[in-house]
Amino acid sequence: MRIRSRKIALFALLGAFVALVGAQGASGAMALRDMVVFKGQGESTIWGFGLVLGLNGTGDSDAAMLARQFAKLLEEGGSPIPDLNELADMQNVAMVMVTCAVPREGARKGDRLDVTVETYLNASSLEGGRLFIAPLVSPRRGANGERYVYAYAEGGVVIENPESPTAGRVHLGADITHDITMQTISRSGQVTLIVDSVKAGWTTTRLIADMINDEFLTIDDSRVEIARAINEREVVIDVPEADLADPSGFLATVEEITFDQSLLSLPARVVVNQDTGTISLSGNVEISPAIVMHDDLVITTVTPPREPTLDRPDVSQGSMTLIGTNGAGSGNSRGQDLINALKQLKVPARDQIAIFKQLHRLGHLHAEFIVE
Repeated sequence: MRIRSRKIALFALLGAFVALVGAQGASGAMALRDMVVFKGQGESTIWGFGLVLGLNGTGDSDAAMLARQFAKLLEEGGSPIPDLNELADMQNVAMVMVTCAVPREGARKGDRLDVTVETYLNASSLEGGRLFIAPLVSPRRGANGERYVYAYAEGGVVIENPESPTAGRVHLGADITHDITMQTISRSGQVTLIVDSVKAGWTTTRLIADMINDEFLTIDDSRVEIARAINEREVVIDVPEADLADPSGFLATVEEITFDQSLLSLPARVVVNQDTGTISLSGNVEISPAIVMHDDLVITTVTPPREPTLDRPDVSQGSMTLIGTNGAGSGNSRGQDLINALKQLKVPARDQIAIFKQLHRLGHLHAEFIVE
C-alpha cells in the first residue's frame, strides 16, 4: 500500500493475505495482568478551584466572583481588603478549575501528579501564569457532607495547545498529602476482574475463570471452584479465607497467571476513543479494497497491483510509505498495516479514527467497530 498526502493521489497496494490470530502474533504467553484490572482500581479524579497569578493582561475582568476569592486569599495572608471595588479589573489574575487524574493503582502521601487547569470565568489566556496553592478534594462527600482534602496543587502553567490558551497543565503540580487507596476486595471477600474491552467475550471470561480455578485447585480436587464468569467482561473470585487478612500474595498470583493468547478465539475488533485520540485493534482485523477520501488525504487500494508500463510508469511523488502483505486468499489488507502507514506519514490520531469510521460505514472494515 502506498500512501501519498497533501492532495497527491495515494495508492495502496494490498496483496492477498490470510489473517489468522496465531499467525499475527496473538499466540504466545500473556500474563493475566496485561488484559484485566481489578474492579475498584479505576482512574479517579480529585479537583478544586484555584487562582492563576502573573498573567499579562489576559486574566478575568469585571468578575465579582474573582474579586471575592482574591479578597479571601489576601485576608488569609494577613492583608484584608475592606472594599471589593479595590479589586476591580484585575486582569493579571484568573480563576481556574483544577483537576488531577489519580492512576488506577491509587496514590500515596508524597507522590506528585500532573494537574490540569482551565479558566472558569472570562480569562483569554493562562500563558505565563502560575497556579497559586489550591486544595484538591474527592468528588464524593463524607458521612457529614464534608469534602476531604487529598492534595495541594501549585506551579507554573504550561500551555500544551497554543490554539487553546485557556487550558494548561502544571507538571507534577499536585502534592498528595493523604493516601488515595482503591478498594478491590468487597465486604463479602470477593474481587472482580474487568477484562479489557478489546478482548471481552464469554470465551475470554470462561477461560480466565478456568485458569484461576486450575491454579488454586487442591491436589485432591476437593476444593470448590473460586472463580466464575458472570458476563462477557467480568470474572468474580472468592478470596480464600486464609488470604483475606493479607491478600497481596493471592492477588499477585492471580495477576501472574499466564496463558496462550490463541486460546481466546477473539472476534476482530477496532476500539476508538475520540477524547484521547487512541485506536486499539485486534490482530485479525482486515480491510477490503476501497477508496477513502479525508480532507487532504486520499487512499486508493488496488488489488491486484497493476504492472508499470512505458505509458503508465510507477512514479512515486510526495510523502509515501509501502505496506506489504503476505499470504494468499482473501485479497484483504490488515488493519495494522494501515495504522503503521498512517503513523509513518504523521497523520494525526483523530484523522486516523475518521478514516476507520469511513471504512466501517462502507462495509470494508471487517471487524466490530466500538466507539468509547
